[in-house]
Amino acid sequence: MSTPDNQNNTEELEEGSRNILLAIAGQLTKGMDLQRVALPTFVLEPRSMLERITDFMSHPELLFSASKVDDPVERFIGVLRYYLSGWHIKPKGVKKPYNPVLGEFFRCEYKYSDGSEAFYLAEQVSHHPPISAYLYTCPDHHVVISGDIRPKSRFYGNSVGTIMEGSSHVILTERYNERYDIDMPNMYARGVLFGTMTLELGDKSRVSCKSSDLSCELEFKSKGFFSGQWNSVVGKIKKESTQEVLYEITGQWSNELFIKNCKTSQKDLFFDAKTAVAVPKAVAPDDQQEDYESRKLWAKLTQAIKDRDMEAATDAKTAVEDHQRQLAKEREGKRPWKPRFFDEEYDDYRLKALKSVDTSDTQQMKTTLKQAVFSKSP
Repeated sequence: MSTPDNQNNTEELEEGSRNILLAIAGQLTKGMDLQRVALPTFVLEPRSMLERITDFMSHPELLFSASKVDDPVERFIGVLRYYLSGWHIKPKGVKKPYNPVLGEFFRCEYKYSDGSEAFYLAEQVSHHPPISAYLYTCPDHHVVISGDIRPKSRFYGNSVGTIMEGSSHVILTERYNERYDIDMPNMYARGVLFGTMTLELGDKSRVSCKSSDLSCELEFKSKGFFSGQWNSVVGKIKKESTQEVLYEITGQWSNELFIKNCKTSQKDLFFDAKTAVAVPKAVAPDDQQEDYESRKLWAKLTQAIKDRDMEAATDAKTAVEDHQRQLAKEREGKRPWKPRFFDEEYDDYRLKALKSVDTSDTQQMKTTLKQAVFSKSP
């Protein structure tokens, strides 16, 4: 569960750690792309970005209930609630997940109290530029979430921004494949060189559904120096064709969010991060994983971070990255590398195994996904 204030978003760095960041910053210019900059291990969250995406699968019941609603406006509100429920799950402090290496993948499954099950698979399909493709689906509830994340990090002096390019799609297959398109906000680490390090979401985000003629423009607001709240978000649900505002969203994504009906002015609790309980995922033990599965690939780094042994963490991180550079050299002049699980189609990525599967056939979906997600490397 989250706390209502900002204590989980801030971190006081030790003097030695701050000096390391200052030394790195001395080599940077404002606006510089940080993709090729080696970050110190003390800023790392002990998991890969491929696993971090599963934060948005922590409250699936919100999406399941939305897909069962006949009213398109209420369905849209339900999908929006699901989307906003994914932000409060994060480690304490200002931490960045591991950058996945090319070909790395993460897979897991979920078993829910009603007997249904869901599957998640993510793969790093490109390294330069970095692209993480992913798919989550619960065939029993006729829900699919697919997309890709294309983060770009920038240095802004006393802050570092991660520009979250890429797109995410929520598809309700029982509703004639009704699709919701989601653009993510950006993330900022403030106070990198002086002051208290703070993690904030910022800028615009958008959720839209063409078939229902609805959209919601969201603004994730940064706290002002003298006023404002941490983790604030405001938004307006509109009818696209007329621009009529139907509902307004206000509150904090780490605390309570509210929704107001613009016709009646009634204001209700939309989502409460303080009481929300995340649904756990099932992941195979490291010794049963393949070499390029996230947890096994980064096992030594993860253990070193948990042990607070930064020297061992640096060695473990360097070993993985050096091996990647060696593999890249060996591929030079050969056939281009191809992802194992995903194919690119019109700048989107689709799971290869589902290309010829009828998404409305629950049993076929489950059988195909079990074979695809949990197949062993050929």
